[in-house]
Amino acid sequence: MREHEFPYKALPLNLGHRGAPKVAPENTLASFELARSVGADGVELDVQLSADGGLVVMHDSRVERTTNGQGALKALTMAQIKELDAGVAFAPKYTGERVPSLSEVLDWAGQTMLLNIELKSMSMRGDGLEAKVIALVRQCGLQGRVILSSFNPWSLVRARQTAPEISRGLLYSPGLPLPLRRAWLRPMAGPNALHPHWTMVNDPYLNWARKKGYRVNVWTADEPHDLQHLIDLRVDTIITNRPDRLAALLMRP
Repeated sequence: MREHEFPYKALPLNLGHRGAPKVAPENTLASFELARSVGADGVELDVQLSADGGLVVMHDSRVERTTNGQGALKALTMAQIKELDAGVAFAPKYTGERVPSLSEVLDWAGQTMLLNIELKSMSMRGDGLEAKVIALVRQCGLQGRVILSSFNPWSLVRARQTAPEISRGLLYSPGLPLPLRRAWLRPMAGPNALHPHWTMVNDPYLNWARKKGYRVNVWTADEPHDLQHLIDLRVDTIITNRPDRLAALLMRP
């Protein structure tokens, strides 16, 4: 294994999608810790920039769905985002849960949990997100425990140019425009792994990916029969909203 290569030690890896979002508010430290407690190998999370360049862990471009705030995330400073309640809308017991910064998540993960960091950038020219994420990952010495993923091939190009030592995954799904759905820009993006929606994966797909030298990390299967099917296919990683179910099926000691 090359230095800093993402560690596929047990197949498939079990990554909680935004943590354990069926039982805790997504993309929060509470959700990530619950994923750990039920047996996940790591978590998938989303990162984007605040108005003042902070690295915010949130999926949506607006804050209404997951917090008690309003407005576009990129219009709010990190201090304003930190004042929002990211738990009260999910359940009363999570009242006061905050939107985490990427720094807080990296500190939480340490050397025990794997991280799939989705770069929420859709521009061709970029806004500095990739460089800031990479600088922080390097500062924490976690290059070998992180994979950077994106639907945007240009984002992965920037990540590869800045940090070729950190693994990268190209996301795609059936509902995207044809060039993205078919990953036609894959050679330009230069990913180490492909991250298709789980419904796109079968034996012929895996055989093709293996011959090309790609890992295959799928998202987001939740039902037991679908999880078992993916285990039987021997995909490399399953990103799931139900890391507890996947852990039970894998029955690891």
